Amino acid sequence: MTAVRKGSTLAAKTLALFTLALFTLALFGLSPSAAAAEQALVFDIDGAIGPPTADYVERGLAAAKPGEVGLVILRMNTPGGLDSSMRQIVKAILASPVPVATYVAPNGARAASAGTYIAYASAIAAMAPSTNIGAATPIQLGGPLSPADRKPAKEDQGSHDKAGETGDAETRKIVNDAVAYIRGLATLTGRNADWAADAVRSAASLPASEALALNVIDVIADDAPDLLRKIDGRTATVAGKPQRLATAGLEIAVVPPGWRTELLALITNPNVAFILMLIGVYGLILEFFNPGAVAPGLIGTICLLLALYALALLPINYAGAALVLFGIALMVAEVHIGAFGALGVGGIAAFVIGALLMFPSQAPGFALSPGVLTGAAIGSAVFFLLVLAIALRSRRRPVVTGGEALIGANGEAVSWQDGEGRVRVNGEIWLARSDRPLAAGSRVRVVARDGLVLRVEAAAPT
Repeated sequence: MTAVRKGSTLAAKTLALFTLALFTLALFGLSPSAAAAEQALVFDIDGAIGPPTADYVERGLAAAKPGEVGLVILRMNTPGGLDSSMRQIVKAILASPVPVATYVAPNGARAASAGTYIAYASAIAAMAPSTNIGAATPIQLGGPLSPADRKPAKEDQGSHDKAGETGDAETRKIVNDAVAYIRGLATLTGRNADWAADAVRSAASLPASEALALNVIDVIADDAPDLLRKIDGRTATVAGKPQRLATAGLEIAVVPPGWRTELLALITNPNVAFILMLIGVYGLILEFFNPGAVAPGLIGTICLLLALYALALLPINYAGAALVLFGIALMVAEVHIGAFGALGVGGIAAFVIGALLMFPSQAPGFALSPGVLTGAAIGSAVFFLLVLAIALRSRRRPVVTGGEALIGANGEAVSWQDGEGRVRVNGEIWLARSDRPLAAGSRVRVVARDGLVLRVEAAAPT
């Protein structure tokens, strides 16, 4: 009995020690691959960078959690975009606790203008083999620079950058601000600050191989899996702190834009915003000419509010927008006054010039399409010179329905005595009065109406 009891006690102790060992391994002995995040999220930036792109990236980075996402890849192919949207994306990248890699891809893609700033702000900057980066001059903000304003890269070295001495003050201010901004990003991420300043001042651009040699980017990768393999184990600056990247085993997940981004991209398209503005104005004008129609006013109000929201986000010239509205007003005046076409021609001219000035052509991806402009000008001319003219002409026609339609109608006296009686007009019997004597069966014509009593007179023989 004693031997059996001792054996049972030893087995219990062994089981307890084994359980404790398993618990200790589970708590402290997790392998790096099991503890690491499992996903690399890919956000595609294809086209001009504007408010929809900034919203898409900002919301995506905010949703990425360090415990679930090991890397965010911004797969980029852009000609540039708006300064405000670019800075919004850069702020989101710098504040993200998850490392961000900007990857210029696929082959033939580019990271021009605003894309260069975003690449410099990212923890990892990568490019596919046949791509290019640079041309970061802020032309959409200050207009194209003159050759005198563009200085070689060696003049950009040092802590104080010089602007062109012959450029206007506003241009120098904008360029110096952009140079200081991209230099700060280069210092933060440890990349070539001198070339970055040259990309701003002289619109310098580099292919992938030269960008890697000049420390503009960190790696050249054929695709996203190749990028994850090549940056695995690198140390990068994430949220202002150095962090060692573990990306070799990450599962790639592409995050498509949501409906909010798609809707914002649709209404902030300059062509769509311009058309919405015209529909809104035309709808309100139609409602004004035909009160109570409801539909034109309702549709016009909705379209105009959407257009105003979109135009508030887009880089527009308000003088151009004013010219467009002035041109519409002139065409309306032509319909009312009939100035033998002078106001109409002036209105069309003001409309076209205003539309050309409304959206600056220097902003990549935010210029008005010539086809949309031509169609809008022709459509507006036809609308005002034909449709509204017909509408106004119809208002001058005699009323053919309702009580007023009785005025001028012919009828027949059914009974008559002492200046009043009953008449049949349009198949209905009415009380009637007349200043002249009439006989039953005679033809009469309605000259006025007083409530339910008609004023009639003898009708001329036909």
